[in-house]
Order: sequence, then C-alpha cells, then structure tokens
Amino acid sequence: MARVFFPQFKKGREGIRVSRGTILEAARELGVEVISECGGRGKCGKCVVRIEKGEENLNSPTDIERDLNLGKNERLACQAKIIGSGDVYVFVKSVGKFSILSDTLEDKIEINPFVSRKNGVVMWNDELLDKDRGNIYGLAIDVGTTTLVLQVVDLETGEKIATLADKNPQASYGDDVISRIDWTMRKKNGLKELHQVIINGVNEVLAKIDKEKGQISEKIYEVVVVGNSTMRNIFFGLDVSSLGVIPFEPQNKDPINQKASCLNLAVNPKANVYGPPLIGGHAGADVLADIVVTEIYACKKVSMIIDIGTNGEVVIGNKDRILTASCAAGGAYEGATVGSGIGAVEGAIKNVSIVDDKVEYETIGNKPAVGICGSGLIDLLGELLKNGIMTEKAKLLKNPFYITKDIGISQQDIYQLITAKAGLRLDQDLLIKYYGTTLDEIDKIYLSGAFGNFINLSNAIAIGLLPNAEEKIVKIGNGALAGARQILISREKRKIAENIAKRVEHVKPNEREKDFIYLVAEKMYF
Repeated sequence: MARVFFPQFKKGREGIRVSRGTILEAARELGVEVISECGGRGKCGKCVVRIEKGEENLNSPTDIERDLNLGKNERLACQAKIIGSGDVYVFVKSVGKFSILSDTLEDKIEINPFVSRKNGVVMWNDELLDKDRGNIYGLAIDVGTTTLVLQVVDLETGEKIATLADKNPQASYGDDVISRIDWTMRKKNGLKELHQVIINGVNEVLAKIDKEKGQISEKIYEVVVVGNSTMRNIFFGLDVSSLGVIPFEPQNKDPINQKASCLNLAVNPKANVYGPPLIGGHAGADVLADIVVTEIYACKKVSMIIDIGTNGEVVIGNKDRILTASCAAGGAYEGATVGSGIGAVEGAIKNVSIVDDKVEYETIGNKPAVGICGSGLIDLLGELLKNGIMTEKAKLLKNPFYITKDIGISQQDIYQLITAKAGLRLDQDLLIKYYGTTLDEIDKIYLSGAFGNFINLSNAIAIGLLPNAEEKIVKIGNGALAGARQILISREKRKIAENIAKRVEHVKPNEREKDFIYLVAEKMYF
C-alpha cells in the first residue's frame, strides 16, 4: 500500500494510504483540488501534476499523456495509477490564489432580517437560537459552477464583515453542470460525494475568515445560498438527475430552509440555511438574485440582464413581464476548454492589446503570466479581429498565435470561444424578439458575472458577445452575491424574490426555434 502526499496543501501533508486508483482519486478522497474539466476521463489534459518523488510507484505514461508532450516528471492525475507500495509526492500545477469579484452594488434597502437579539437571546422569527454573544452575523454564498464566493454580513448594520472567494472544489468532477449531474447519476454515492465536497469547501473558506476576523462563524445565525439549479440543489443534497434528461427541469424548485447542523455547515448549528427558489430549467437562484438586486421587476421601462459565467443567463423585462433563458457557455470564458485558459488567479493575463504588431498585456496581481483568464480572452479575440490576424469567419491566420513564448491561442481554442459566445448572444436577440421590443427601446443592460466587471466593452461588442449598445451597459459585478445579501438582510426582499420566481417566464429557444442550430451557427462569426 502506497502513501500519496500533496505537500502544498495542509490536508495533503500527512498523505493518504492507497492500494490502487489514480492520483486524481487520491486527491478527491483527501479533498485536494485538482482541476479536471472532463471529470477524469483523460480528455481535457488539464489535471497536470508533477511527481516530485516516487515515480517508480506509478504506471508508465499512457498514450494520452505521451500525445500531450508533458514536461519532465509531469503526469495527468487521472492517468497516473498507483502500482507500487512506496511514497509518492505530488505537486499540483493548477494551484493559484483566486481573484474573484465579490459585488459592487451598495444596498439601499431597509435592514429587516429574520434574526434578531431580544432580552439577552438570539431569535430567528420566534425560535430561540442562542444566548446573546455580542454580535449577530449572516452569510451570503454564491455557489458558481466554477467559483465559490462567501460574504459575512452584520445583520444589525448591514456592514460587510468579510468577503472571500475560491475555486468551487467540485471542479475536479468536471467543468460544467452536465458533468456534475452525470457524476451523481453514474456513481452510487455521487450526489452525497459532491454535496460533501461543496460543504467542505465552504467550511474551509469559513475557517480562513475566522483566522482573519476572529471566531465569528459561531455567530452566523442565517445563511442564504444562491446558485444555478444544479449547484443550489447539490448544496442541499437534493437529487439533480432530472436536470440531465428531457425536459431538463429540477425536481425541487421551492425555497428551502434547513438547519446548519443537518448540512454539517461550520456556522452556529441552529442557524437557518435558506435557498431561494429556482425559476426553471437551469435558471436558478443566482439569476433570481440578479433580478432582485437590479429591481427590474419594479421598473416601467424594459431592461436586460446578462450574466456570463460557466452558464450564461439572459433576462429581459419590467414590472409587467419578465422572461429569462439560459445556455451552457461551457466555461470557455472562465479558462476551461482553452489550451492556455485559466481561472482568475494571480498571474492570469487579464487584458491584451496589439499595437504595431507588438502584444502588450497585464496580469492579475502583476505576477508572471501563467495563462489567460476570461477578460483577457475577450480582449485577445477583439484585438486579433481588429488587427486582421483573425478573419470575420473566425479563421486564425497565425495558428497558434502566441502572447508569450508558451501562452497563446489556437484555432481549436477560437472554436470553443465562438461556440460559447454564440449561444449567449442568440439568447439575447431571441428574448428581445419574444418580448416584442427592440434594442433601441431597452433602457439598461445590466452586466453581471465573474469577469463582467473587468471586460473591455468595445472588444466584447466587437466579437458579438454583447449587443452594440455600450452606452446602456451597467456593470454590477457579482449580482448574484449582492442579491443573496439583500435576501439575507431584508424580509421584504425575500418575499419579493419568492413572488418573482413564480412569475418569471423561463423560455427554451432550442425547443422553440426549429432552426436553432443554424441560428447558433450564424452567431459564431463576427
């Protein structure tokens, strides 16, 4: 029996004893995150690790690994199998400090939470939770397919006490919701495993907050969790298999209230954990939170919300009617499925310009370049188009095109990016048509999502990711987190959210349009 160590991680330093299986499986068992967009099937080539010691205890490199021309001592975690009985020391290449946007909107609402302090005790409605410990806190969580963002809020003042972000640890099981759904359907305890992985991820972030701010987790008495339909339901341990088969609808769309102790969440055990309702299909509590925070439901003029992430959501409406549609962006703009693509970690190229055939760029944290994140990819496409290096038919004339000696973009990468943007842009145009309005008549276009706050709007418009109406675009940062916070600190907002979820019309353009495939193809080019 071998022992596998992951010295970069506190929980991986003591190692884990294994008699068989792969490095990736050992990492999952320990809770060490190794990015595997394909879920460990050897297709994506992203789970690269370096074997620091003990290579003789592993199988020989597979044909898949040999085709990738990996560096010295590098293996794919999903292909490297334990065959010996000695120690194996593993260095995970994809580790980086994430720089994920929290939210930028300030709350202008009356603070009226469900939690209060009365006569020396803490109450949730009329339920006794705890003795008065001096403060009462709440926690807003945005569970994205790729990212995880937590914000602790003072429930009496509304002050944001701490905001921390990290990678969603479920990334080891695939880069999109379909991969996660498939895992729960193929594996006997798959749902339980993914549920526990995300709970552990939240608890680890809470431990970091406690380390920075003192022991405040035990004073968190309510939690609001938003995410798309798959992410919300997996968080609460609910079956998501129906989201993977026609008609792709969640079994449970209702709001959820559970005790923290039932979820093993590291806050006050009696805390209420609330999941806002889902709209339908893959349009979940995250897009509902976007609607809540932008307040388009109260406006006379028609506005649009575009939330770009691993899933893309588009909303259009006003006080009279609201429509929404969702599509799979495949994570391409979050670094997935792109050769040099990477999440928003330090060292990720965040913007690009080409001047006189010279490439200039900036990285997150001004660190040495390690890859290209979403905002950088949008810039790169726009600059390639403007400089005639890529045609309007998306053909790359210099293939591959390099930004640095070893970071660049290939024709295959271009295909992934234009496919991802085509569905999102088509949803925008079709929702405008279904609503019976025009782009000129739309008042505001709210841009939400993990990287929406940093993208160059002119480049995003040039490549067709956003409509040609830059003067109407309002960047709101992480609207889902901001909406979750409002639902946390305001009873009124929570009631509004539950009412909105019932009246939003979820449309499925792929079922409604007989020529949908051809319509998508038309949006792939520039």
